[in-house]
Amino acid sequence: MAQKIAVLGASNDRSKFGNKCVRAYVQKGWKVFPVSLKGGEIEGLQSYAKLADIPDKLDRISVYLPPAVGIGQLEQIAEKGADEVFFNPGAADSQLLDKAGSLGINAVAACSIVDIGLSPSLFP
Repeated sequence: MAQKIAVLGASNDRSKFGNKCVRAYVQKGWKVFPVSLKGGEIEGLQSYAKLADIPDKLDRISVYLPPAVGIGQLEQIAEKGADEVFFNPGAADSQLLDKAGSLGINAVAACSIVDIGLSPSLFP
């Protein structure tokens, strides 16, 4: 069974990392749940307005939101119970990571695309 990931801050703009992440994980065979307040579809996938709307248990969440926005999502992230949460470059600061830890989130401050063996540059 495919692993499952939610991409918080997914975008239809193919130049944005939130879109590159969706494409990278699809290419690697993951089941991808884009999360965007704009709704609609992203790369042909149904997008969700919030994490709580995703019916599946997640293996991973990848965050592409500024820290000031992401910190407001931490409680929803914790409730979703993903095995690990990647805060990609620019998505975390020490305050966010401290709060994530206090909520029991397995936070990883690194690029989630690189973690699966790809480079964002492969997705122009």
